Amino acid sequence: MSRKHTVYCLASYFKGNDFLRECKDLGHRVFLVTREKMHSADWAWDSLDGVVYVPDEASIEDYVRAVTESARMSKPTRVVALEEGDVITAGRIREYLFIPGMFSSRARLFRDKLAMRVTGELNGIRQARFVHTVNYQEVGEFMERVPAPWVLKPRADASAIGIKKFSETEPVWREIDRLNANDESRERSDSYLLEEFIAGDVYHVDSLVSNGKIAVTCANRYGRAPLEIAVGGGVSNSFTIDYDSAERKKLLKANRSVIKSFGLMNGATHAEFIKSAADGEFHFLEIGKRVGGAYTAEAFEAASGLNIWREWARIETATEGEPYVPELVRKEFGGIVVSLARQQWPDTSEYADPEVFCRPRREYHVGLVLRSADQQRLRTLLDDYTRRFAADFMSFAPQPERPD
Repeated sequence: MSRKHTVYCLASYFKGNDFLRECKDLGHRVFLVTREKMHSADWAWDSLDGVVYVPDEASIEDYVRAVTESARMSKPTRVVALEEGDVITAGRIREYLFIPGMFSSRARLFRDKLAMRVTGELNGIRQARFVHTVNYQEVGEFMERVPAPWVLKPRADASAIGIKKFSETEPVWREIDRLNANDESRERSDSYLLEEFIAGDVYHVDSLVSNGKIAVTCANRYGRAPLEIAVGGGVSNSFTIDYDSAERKKLLKANRSVIKSFGLMNGATHAEFIKSAADGEFHFLEIGKRVGGAYTAEAFEAASGLNIWREWARIETATEGEPYVPELVRKEFGGIVVSLARQQWPDTSEYADPEVFCRPRREYHVGLVLRSADQQRLRTLLDDYTRRFAADFMSFAPQPERPD
């Protein structure tokens, strides 16, 4: 008889209901650990055996203490971070209670961009040249050695949040001075790195990893780079690339190298790469131990037939007696078109093509996920929808320096 787990799921933001449901459907006990302000969110309450609330401004140690108190009655056998910001916290809880899984030192590789860069460099992964913005001499030497432009990145935030682009040295020094005037340590320059800007197309690879091997993967290209959208606004789209292309083979090879070098054994990953316009090679940008945002999960399902959240739950609760075995349903093409919207609840009923796979609803956002067996048909629709979204819905708000 297979062992049933007690799974503690950390989610500081509202996401991962399908993960919670799958764990419960498999017969496991499921506990949600979230912030007090999320108590009214539409969680999968019927799948929960308990909820552990922490203060909205809780530290990592507050999370450890809260889970430890709950463990006196219901001790976890698995701890999973459903949200990017909780990855290191989950590692600390596993360390403290000595629960199987990734401890915080390795978890940092999937959260801290400096740790990603150093690990990538040590393992010979092709990536941008970089410098930690802590030592003035090293920063100055870097800007003399590496031609502008450069990007200044927060070490701990996902996607394009907080990234700034510079073409001259003086503004870089002024920004470092500004950061070092902050009282909070996470806002000072040592919480950032400076790296060369590589122009090119950006790709994302979403994977399910089981026992150190990639079980399922989906490779996609953005229509426009996330940083470009974050800075200048616009409608974003992405699509599954050709399964038989040499481009996909090179991209998946780069993805395997990163996952192997970072030592991930189990979980879902969202990795981003840029195909350099200068040399045509894929350069590693970042990787998270998470499901990608902006309807990436829905596009993954459109292309493969697999719900990435539910498959991840199966991986986390698998045993030697009952290992995870994916059942790939199809190899089609998924696409996403998404934007901030002027309307509170945009009406997409005029977008009525049969390729529309789902219509996610989120206040002041608009998005559609498409599915097709014909990639050219999918891309034609995405181009059309992107133009129409710009006229019908698009709004713009500056990218926050930190997530809300």
